[in-house]
Amino acid sequence: MATEWEGKSRGSVLGYKIFVFCIKKLGLPVAYFVLVFVAFYFCFFAKNSTKSIYNYLRNRQQYSILKSVFSVYKSYYVFGQTIIDKIAISSGLRNKFSYHFDGIEKLQNILQAKKGGILISAHVGNFEIAEYFLNELEENVTISLLTTDAEHSDIKAYIESVTTKSSIKFIIIKEDLSHIFEINAALSRNEIICITGDRYIKETKSMTHTLLGKEAKFPAGPFLLGSRLKVPVIFVYVMKETNKHYHLYARTAKVKHRDPAALLKSYTESLEWMLKKYPLQWFNYFDFWNDLKD
Repeated sequence: MATEWEGKSRGSVLGYKIFVFCIKKLGLPVAYFVLVFVAFYFCFFAKNSTKSIYNYLRNRQQYSILKSVFSVYKSYYVFGQTIIDKIAISSGLRNKFSYHFDGIEKLQNILQAKKGGILISAHVGNFEIAEYFLNELEENVTISLLTTDAEHSDIKAYIESVTTKSSIKFIIIKEDLSHIFEINAALSRNEIICITGDRYIKETKSMTHTLLGKEAKFPAGPFLLGSRLKVPVIFVYVMKETNKHYHLYARTAKVKHRDPAALLKSYTESLEWMLKKYPLQWFNYFDFWNDLKD
């Protein structure tokens, strides 16, 4: 079983087409109803993912065996809801949802300082809808997402064809490190750089730190950048609270210049707090803590 993310998420274009049809023609409640059966499917046929999320619930969250089994299903269901919500919100149904802004003034302060800033998040909640929160800021904001280009291009192309075009720019991580120049240029234009700090790909530089009681590997890049670029760093999460309500959390990171280990420590403390509050919204469906063996 892989102990690092392999660069691609599960899913098919047909599956997305079914949910898009339900959302646009039949409504969100019907899409959520269909998801009941899809979540059951993944419980039984996504063997490695199911083992990984069960291990997280049983050993990291200290759930009982029975509670862990039922919570595997709940995790898949909530994850599916976040995907449906993302499609719905980006298709013009934003007003169907309510939002709570918690700490967003920290982002406003970054923009007013005209130095740019770095947002570090994780694969928890629904960070991909963060741009719809940031559009509420008084200052104009341009977001650049630092990412690999490994995700399924056919799914990305389909989603882009049925949703409103996102204003987010993409900075692709390259082996020659030329993306560093793009990052510096974006910051000089007072743009916000968004990075996730919880997935590393094999053969890339990593760092280790304790999360939920056991050491795990994290990508070194976000913490090297955040500790060296002399710009504010904010931890941001967008968490689902009810079917149609989201809560954005923005927290200022503790940053020491050229001390990526300290920034990683601050990040894991922040992430652990979030996972204690929203345990079912951990969406890293692989052997994150290297607990499972092939």
